Amino acid sequence: MEQLIEFLKPHVNEGICMAFSGGVDSTLLLAAACKAVSEVNPDKPVLAVTFETRLHPHGDTSEAKELAASLGARHQIISLDEFSDKRIVTNPKNRCYLCKSLLFQTLLQAGKDAGYTWFCEGSNLDDTKVYRPGLQAVREMGVHSPLLECSLSKDDIRKLSAEAGLSTASKPSTPCMATRLPYDTPFDYELLELIQNGEAQLRNLGFYNVRLRFHAPILRIEVDKADFNPFMEQHEAIVSAMKELGFPYITLDLEGFRSGSMDILL
Repeated sequence: MEQLIEFLKPHVNEGICMAFSGGVDSTLLLAAACKAVSEVNPDKPVLAVTFETRLHPHGDTSEAKELAASLGARHQIISLDEFSDKRIVTNPKNRCYLCKSLLFQTLLQAGKDAGYTWFCEGSNLDDTKVYRPGLQAVREMGVHSPLLECSLSKDDIRKLSAEAGLSTASKPSTPCMATRLPYDTPFDYELLELIQNGEAQLRNLGFYNVRLRFHAPILRIEVDKADFNPFMEQHEAIVSAMKELGFPYITLDLEGFRSGSMDILL
C-alpha cells in the first residue's frame, strides 16, 4: 500500500482525477489516492468520476457514491449512453476499445473542466494476461494505471483491501454486461436487463461468482466449481426462474466460472 501511495504523491498537486466504479480495484486505488492527498495537499481532493451507463450493472452508482464520500473524495456521476456510438451496438471484437475511448474522452474533459490534470484508472497486472483492448485506449489518452504500474495483481489488491479494512475486499467482480453475449451479436438492451435480473436471482441464492452467457437460444451459466453441488441441489428452482425470464435452454458450464470466457475463440 505504501508503494502505491508514494507512486501517487508526486501527482497530488496536479489534481488526481480517476475513473471510479466502486469495485475492488478502483476502491483500493481511491483509498491510496486519498491517503496521498491527505499527506501532501488536503486542499486538492481526489476527483472520483463514476459513469452511469447502459452496459454496467445497476446499483453500482449508489455504492460508489457512498464509498467515495467515506474515503473523502470529491465525487461526480456522469450519465453516458454507449449505444450512441452505433459501432458499439454491433458488439465488435474491439468493443472494449471503443467503449473505453468514449469513457475516457469524457473523463478527461470532466477533469479538465474541474481543474484536474492527472488521470488514472484501476487496471491491474492480471489485465495484461487476458484480452483487454480497452487498455490500448487508456494508453493512447495518457491515462495512468497505478495498480498495474506498481505490479499489483488481483490477489494483491484483495489482500491490501482487507488489510485497509475496505468493504470491497471480497466483492465479486462486476464487469460490463456486454461480456454476456458473443462478439458480433448486436446488443439488445431488454435482453441485457433479463440477464442482469437472472444473475441477481442466482446471487440471492448464495452463489458468489455468477455469469449468464447467452448463446441464443442457449443460456450458459457459470458459477464457481465449488458451487456445483449447491447448484444441482437447487437446479429445479434455477431452471424455473431462468425459463420465467424467457430463456428456453439452460446449461451449467462444467468448466465453472472464469473471467473472459467469451474471448476463447479470438
